[in-house]
Amino acid sequence: MFLPGFARVFLALNIVRALSIIALLLVFATSILVLVDDVEAVNAFSNGNFNQTAFDLGNSNYIPNSTVPNQPGGAFWAVLNRIFIIFETIVLILSEIDWPMVFFDRFFPVLGKDFGVGALGVMQCLIGASVLSHYVGKFPLVTAFFLFSVGCANILVGLIFRESAKDKRSILSWRERGRDVLPSHARGVSDVRPVTGTLSSVLIREDKTGTSSGTPSDASSRSGLGFGRQGEKAAALKGFHLTKPVESVPKHAA
Repeated sequence: MFLPGFARVFLALNIVRALSIIALLLVFATSILVLVDDVEAVNAFSNGNFNQTAFDLGNSNYIPNSTVPNQPGGAFWAVLNRIFIIFETIVLILSEIDWPMVFFDRFFPVLGKDFGVGALGVMQCLIGASVLSHYVGKFPLVTAFFLFSVGCANILVGLIFRESAKDKRSILSWRERGRDVLPSHARGVSDVRPVTGTLSSVLIREDKTGTSSGTPSDASSRSGLGFGRQGEKAAALKGFHLTKPVESVPKHAA
């Protein structure tokens, strides 16, 4: 089935939108899992419940089985980083579902309806790079790659469609296009007055004034002079010049 151009653009943009929401939800879930694993690993490390030999032989820069660096304040910054990622994914998901758009338009206009999806793609790439910069498991690794790829796609869409991207993918835009093609109501219909009634009322009024207040002399003066010479003279006195059509002979008579 052949689809018009705006329908294909609408479907393509909403496919990217759906992939973006799925990627953000996956990163949101994996960030919570990694946060729980990091807290458990830090508690085990603090209580001494770990293999000291394996820790000494391995990489001692990170707490075992976690993404927390083994340095002063490492646990605090690692947990704070995960909380920031979770908060950012929530904000970006709300921006993708266009709710509450009034809040974004007023307090965070980069994610509002007057901007495209380029800034959204940049934020998604930053989140993906932040997750990929640490050693994580396979599931967080795949979701971070997925989010980074979707972010690159959103940047490309933002460069192509710019600020009109969100309007083209909006479901309400179909209703607006329907109004442009076939208006639902006609403007100014109530202002139209019936010409027949107005004309008949004027003729009746003139007839009444002519019959009631007119005298025989007025009636004779109001009568027409016809199309003869008397009519031409009366028209000439009033400044009108009547012309006769040029006489011509038919071609077959010539």
